[in-house]
Amino acid sequence: MILFPAIDLKDGKCVRLQQGDMARATIFNHDPAQQAAQFEAQGFRYLHIVDLDGAFAGQPVNAAAVERILEAVGMPVQLGGGIRDLARVEDWLEKGITRVILGTAAVRDPAFVKEAARRFPGRVAVGLDAKDGRVAVEGWAETSDLTALELAQRFEDAGVAAIIYTDIARDGLLKGLNLDATIGLADAISIPVIASGGLASLDDVKALLEPRAAKLEGAITGRALYDGRLDPRAALALAAGLPA
Repeated sequence: MILFPAIDLKDGKCVRLQQGDMARATIFNHDPAQQAAQFEAQGFRYLHIVDLDGAFAGQPVNAAAVERILEAVGMPVQLGGGIRDLARVEDWLEKGITRVILGTAAVRDPAFVKEAARRFPGRVAVGLDAKDGRVAVEGWAETSDLTALELAQRFEDAGVAAIIYTDIARDGLLKGLNLDATIGLADAISIPVIASGGLASLDDVKALLEPRAAKLEGAITGRALYDGRLDPRAALALAAGLPA
């Protein structure tokens, strides 16, 4: 079970939002590359990055910060936010990103997502961000008519490496993961699912290890790491099945 520490980029800084609201951003580190190196030193093995400005703009905005992170760490990195065409996918993969995350594009242009997954096997994930059961797009500023399951089912057998499922209502609020919805999605599709939004404590990590969550690939953790609620050493030991 993989724990992905999250770095969300806004104006070149490492921030956390509440419920995806850019007006409710807390700056946690002015040096994202230093933050990434700290996560790696703590023992994390896979980094999750979102270019928040890019998600709203529809194109990369914090590319320089991402490139500095890639120079600072050796662990795999997955990146989402503003990646809307094949040229951008290829560019990021060539620069060292392990896996790109396509969100808005999955709703607006599913054929592009399928083509990207075909051309780059195992290196394309889909981000499903749900608000009141419906998938949100454009940096969560708009809500589509699709449910998370309907969208996920579009990509069955398309070669998508993972589905990252975020409950927007919980994101950044430390209310705990919405495991019922996440596991329900994982049980209904064959694509591996990663939980996101609300991970608050070791209890959430323990819940991820329960038999009912066996199909989940892992979970993303953000604010709980930054404000000290989640001890990295204890969380990673628990995820690895070791005594904390």
